[in-house]
Amino acid sequence: MRADFLALHRPGDPLLLPNAWDAGSARILAALGFAAVATTSSGFAATLGRPDGAVTRDEALAHAAALAAAVDVPVSADLENGFADSPADVARTVAEARAAGLAGGSVEDATGRDDEPLYDRALAVERVAAAAEAAGDLVLTARCENHLYGRDDLADTIARLQAYQEAGAHVLYAPGLRDAAAIATVCREVDRPVNALLVAGGPTPQELADAGVARISVGGTFAWNALTALVDAARELQAGGVGFLDRTGPARDVMPQAFRG
Repeated sequence: MRADFLALHRPGDPLLLPNAWDAGSARILAALGFAAVATTSSGFAATLGRPDGAVTRDEALAHAAALAAAVDVPVSADLENGFADSPADVARTVAEARAAGLAGGSVEDATGRDDEPLYDRALAVERVAAAAEAAGDLVLTARCENHLYGRDDLADTIARLQAYQEAGAHVLYAPGLRDAAAIATVCREVDRPVNALLVAGGPTPQELADAGVARISVGGTFAWNALTALVDAARELQAGGVGFLDRTGPARDVMPQAFRG
């Protein structure tokens, strides 16, 4: 399944990789025909009533394993920064993700610290190299977080991604890039499939395909859509309305197929 997952990454004809937040949403997405599913750290944290970044390593791995067991398509896990600073501990996280039956996993170069949000490039490369060695046939995505932390230095982003590919990453990802030309430049300057994140006001899926992207994900956006529907229905009920009763059809139509067995 892991080889099949990597084969789905086609520059110019990208894999649409939706992010599920629980086993039910993963099954619905698989039933709708998506060829693979990813987890979302922010969406999963929301199910626990916590902000993004407040999930433990063991919780994230157990959650990802549950999604992998729930569907017959490849599942790639958001492993945040490996839940560790040291390369050895990042490798341990990736090895356990592989043992949990995941087809892929991503490791980012963000520290989680306000005073120093990104790892030094040399340490970041060591972390990717250790993760790649532990990954085996698990599809490892290396993430450069520059543009999520106000470091809009495309040259540094490309240099980091090039170093990550040389360290053994199978897929490269720079979330936060919003410009199609910049994304196209990244795709030209690296030799690995590139994942892009759909963002409001950013390039469309077709524009990302034209830029050479091989995979498109949505992060926590599907989870936020679901929670927005909850908020809307709750407020409608508080106001005395019942229109939400008529908005259950699409889910009910899919659920018999998604939840069978």
